[in-house]
Amino acid sequence: MKKILTSIVMVVLAIGTASADFQGPDTLAAAPVNGKGGFVSGAETIVTVKQVNEMRDDVPVIVRGHIVQRMGGEKYLFEDSTGSITVEIDDEDWRGQTVHPEDTVKLYGEVDRGIFKTEIDIDYVEKM
Repeated sequence: MKKILTSIVMVVLAIGTASADFQGPDTLAAAPVNGKGGFVSGAETIVTVKQVNEMRDDVPVIVRGHIVQRMGGEKYLFEDSTGSITVEIDDEDWRGQTVHPEDTVKLYGEVDRGIFKTEIDIDYVEKM
């Protein structure tokens, strides 16, 4: 019985390990991770601030527009033609780029829906 249980656990672990690196079509595969590059399917869907405000928490999004103001810490005001939203950009997510308010950027991240407001937690900044 012990051998059977051990065999089942080993099979489950092997399957889990083999599939751990797979990213299906619902993942945000367009942004390079750690600057290593990789496959980009070309099927980017850019959403608007208005659409982000209607999305549920943790949905991956790509927005295009301008970072118009630093709000303190790692919070910035992002703006597109439909409105503005607070975005959180960690220092490493800038990837060495300098961005000015007149620069158009593409931001890759996830919706961070709170009780009183919605923000975007940014994973990657791409200066256009």
